[in-house]
Amino acid sequence: MRPVKLHARLLMALVAGATLGLALHGQADAPWLAWITVNLLQPLGQIFLRTIFMIVVPMVFSALTIGVYDLGRGRDLKGIAGRTLAYTLLLSTLSVLIAVGLVNLIQPGTRVDRAVLPLQNVQAVEANAQAARSVSQAIVELIPRNPLDSAVRALDGEMLPFTVFALVFGLAVSAIPQKDDKRPVVIEVLEQVFDACMRIVHFAMRLSPIAIFAIILNTTLTFGGRIFAALLLYVVTAVLGLLAQQFIVYGIAIRVFAGRSPLRFFRQCQDVYLYAFSTASSNATLPLSLEVAETKLGLPPRIARFALTVGSTANQNGTALFEGVTVLFLAQVYGLDLTFGQQVRVTLMSILAGVGTAGVPGGSLPMVLIVAQSVGIPPEGVGLILGVDRFLDMCRTVVNVSGDLVIATLVSPRTAQRV
Repeated sequence: MRPVKLHARLLMALVAGATLGLALHGQADAPWLAWITVNLLQPLGQIFLRTIFMIVVPMVFSALTIGVYDLGRGRDLKGIAGRTLAYTLLLSTLSVLIAVGLVNLIQPGTRVDRAVLPLQNVQAVEANAQAARSVSQAIVELIPRNPLDSAVRALDGEMLPFTVFALVFGLAVSAIPQKDDKRPVVIEVLEQVFDACMRIVHFAMRLSPIAIFAIILNTTLTFGGRIFAALLLYVVTAVLGLLAQQFIVYGIAIRVFAGRSPLRFFRQCQDVYLYAFSTASSNATLPLSLEVAETKLGLPPRIARFALTVGSTANQNGTALFEGVTVLFLAQVYGLDLTFGQQVRVTLMSILAGVGTAGVPGGSLPMVLIVAQSVGIPPEGVGLILGVDRFLDMCRTVVNVSGDLVIATLVSPRTAQRV
């Protein structure tokens, strides 16, 4: 008998938890049910979340430093690295702006009655909203006085200054002259740190069906069925944003900056899209992306290999869009009216999270947690979206991989491309 795949187990956990929670919603105040909630459901959810939280700081630092180093080391490519970085930031910024616009337009999280939220969570969110800093102060505080202190307080709202330090550190390492082509020892160490963090994430995802069952059961006991109307709108909002990024933003970029037919470009890349959708992994799709870039798109191998290899970790603008939608959706669920400064903060962190997200299934989960934490959203809220995350993961991976191919095309000389 073939083992059940993780995404199927997550879906079954979601359905089982939701069904049981809806059945018991009318007895939510019963003492025996309150005991189960406090002593079983909440601890199971917290253990899962804490397993993810404990690797956030080393994973963010190693991923960002390696990604920026790989971009910075391409000096011999005559500006290719600089243009790759510029297009990565441009496309990621546009993706997050789409997310912000759609969530503010559709308002998917407002379908949940705020009165049924746990009181302590609402009070915590309100306290964080009142403590929001001005835009000018937030910009100044992007530069940490003490990176170690920012690392210690990363999960209490200091993650953004810490990520800025990781970016600067990666650029500094890439600027150190190397006598040969070997990677610096510090980068090799960080690669091993990153690999170890991802193994912990994989371990946590093996526990996730039990955690999802507990979180969804606890949530439906509290919210009842009203949460699922918001969840459906959340999925629709995220998919609409990803479609807009894929066909409008990428289509315009291919036409205007590369002089190609967007329809023909998408047709040439369709095998990559199908593979990315089925695997939900940018890293697993990389070999096929390289083949398509060289054989079907006619891109120079040296440039394609650089842009696609770096892009598989550093250019995750589909993930950036997803994280923006998710955080703003959860803010609406908890009744938090984010100020302009806080939305700017979410935008910046989503862009940076797109650089630091691992190109593997479930790799965006730690980043979603820290972006949500930065504006005071309780981490338990992330449990609401985990049951549908696999489908959205498949969708955003297509946009991530497509973005890598788009950028590789944009930075390649037109004369070298077989159109």
